[in-house]
Amino acid sequence: MRKRITTLMGSDCGPLTALIVNLLIAFALYAIARLEFLLVNLSYFSTDLTAGHFFRYFTGGYMFDRSAITYTNALYIVLMLFPLWFKERPVYHKVCKWVFVIVNSIALAINLADSVYFPYTLRRTTTSVFQEFSNEHNLGDVFWGETLGHWYLVLLFIILVWGMWKLYVKPRTDASRYTNWKSRLRFGLVNLVWLAAAVPIGVGACRGGLKSGIRPITVNNANEYVDRPTECAVVLNTPFALIRTIGKSVFEIPRYYASLNDAARVFNPIHNADAVRQSTDTLRRKNVVVLIVESFGREYIGALNKMYFNGKYKGYTPNVDQLISKSAVWYYSFCNGRKSIDGMPSVLCGIPMFKEPFVLTPASMNTYTGMAGILDKEGYTTSFFHGANRGSMGFLAFANKTGFQQYYGRQDYDADPHFGKGRDDDFDGHWGIWDEPFLQYWCAKLGTMKQPFMSACFTVSSHTPYVIPDKYKKVYPEEGIVIHKCIRYTDMAIGKFFREAAKQPWYKNTIFVMTSDHTNLSDHAQYQTDIGGFCSPIIVFDPTAEIVKPGMRNAVAQQIDILPTVLSALGYQKPFLSFGCDLLTTPDDATYAVNYLNGIYQYVKHGYTMQFDGQKVVGMYKLTDLLMKHNLVGHVPEQAQMERELKAIIYQYMYRMVHDKLMP
Repeated sequence: MRKRITTLMGSDCGPLTALIVNLLIAFALYAIARLEFLLVNLSYFSTDLTAGHFFRYFTGGYMFDRSAITYTNALYIVLMLFPLWFKERPVYHKVCKWVFVIVNSIALAINLADSVYFPYTLRRTTTSVFQEFSNEHNLGDVFWGETLGHWYLVLLFIILVWGMWKLYVKPRTDASRYTNWKSRLRFGLVNLVWLAAAVPIGVGACRGGLKSGIRPITVNNANEYVDRPTECAVVLNTPFALIRTIGKSVFEIPRYYASLNDAARVFNPIHNADAVRQSTDTLRRKNVVVLIVESFGREYIGALNKMYFNGKYKGYTPNVDQLISKSAVWYYSFCNGRKSIDGMPSVLCGIPMFKEPFVLTPASMNTYTGMAGILDKEGYTTSFFHGANRGSMGFLAFANKTGFQQYYGRQDYDADPHFGKGRDDDFDGHWGIWDEPFLQYWCAKLGTMKQPFMSACFTVSSHTPYVIPDKYKKVYPEEGIVIHKCIRYTDMAIGKFFREAAKQPWYKNTIFVMTSDHTNLSDHAQYQTDIGGFCSPIIVFDPTAEIVKPGMRNAVAQQIDILPTVLSALGYQKPFLSFGCDLLTTPDDATYAVNYLNGIYQYVKHGYTMQFDGQKVVGMYKLTDLLMKHNLVGHVPEQAQMERELKAIIYQYMYRMVHDKLMP
């Protein structure tokens, strides 16, 4: 066999033979990267991992690897098969080698890096990431921090690139051998045939096949090879996910319903649609304070996990536990996305994330508003606080778009004579101002605002690279997983905020809401499932307990419920849009949650999580089936009605995004 290959290398088929061998090296690199991805994130897949799963991951992954390798190596393929004899020189093939090694080293680095980013998003990275972090100036710092923290991946990268360089083969053809027109013509015709054949083969590889009726594969096709949406990340590779989402139309109107009115008979996101215009004077002019805590998943909160882990789990949030004892909370509560930029429109506008972050899509240019914009028209003072640089994560633009009158960021804190004092001493060195001083700054600024006010604050400290102030390193030492000390620190900061707020004259006239933007690192299997990865706290606190009664409701809550719930608490009766429901008046069994993960819509209601791929229901799990082991699809009486409702939600969402109908 080796002798045969050596012979081919020196023949007119030498470039083709070398090309095939080198592309096999690329396939091996992708397979190794997939294995690395699986091992680094094993806790997210180990519950259901069998030999059969492992086989499907890699056989399904071959189709996506084939596509990515063809896309990224298209230039290399053309260079190798270019049908001109005089290119067969050492310097030419040295250039080809460098092209191959550089391109595939970049692809390898992207795949390895995404294995680190996966726990934050539960999916492969797409092109939206470039918009998401376009306003950040500290990415180099974060990158080097993660590189040092995952040195073994750097070592693996070096070894694999070295191996690729050493194993790369060059054809043994030489231009000096083609001394007459017959040999030159033969070489040209042979390689022209191979190049011509490579075109349909390459197109088929990129598309996922050449059979009639086959549409080009997308990230959603990974669901054919998995049992759970989260597993799609193993089957896919990141270069493919990036390439297939370049310039793609995000929102398409499905044909579930004939019109918006037909869908509205099942689900209507317009609240108070038939209400007559009320007088502003009939409003309960309560202040509204919304605290969005970075990565503060439900998993970390002891008071929300008393029903699990044999009742022995204390969590990492004693201060938030005290707040919960005085607040309204829900047995099942969820975020509507996996990124910070998903949390903002969900919490403040009632708009969930479907397919891609709303604020990164063209639909973000539509006319829409949120809690701040609605209350601004009712005479409220509105403000948004974020301890990072002004404009970080696009929050300044979002705040302006949705009606916040004032924005306070890191620079404003630093300029304040009572807090930053112009010294920038409270900057964490990575993202923004430490939570403890920034929440005190927020509390102080609230005291200067004309009532009634609506204010939101987004914290930063419980975020990679997971550091806390030096003075607290002995108070909150490393424990559990790396984020836990940060959760303890931020919990302390929240406790100090509420203790200070309780001293203020505006305190009792305020409705407080606390949630997280999304979940984060996990060390409990039930929070690593498809729906467990969306478990966020929804906490509503009324110091007077007159409007919002404290206690645990046996119901479902989600971030997009916050807007209608707050407006209901204020007695607001004008029409507005939200894809969530009012948790104060909706019957417990009618509450629901919806989110999107790797091409699958998840709909929580009636004690079940339903999974829908856009065409059919593919999963039905009891909420009490914490590890999602038992798929009951086709055996649940509520399934048909839940499917109709979810289709109506999706139709309403897509239609309104495409046709700019986000206002009542």
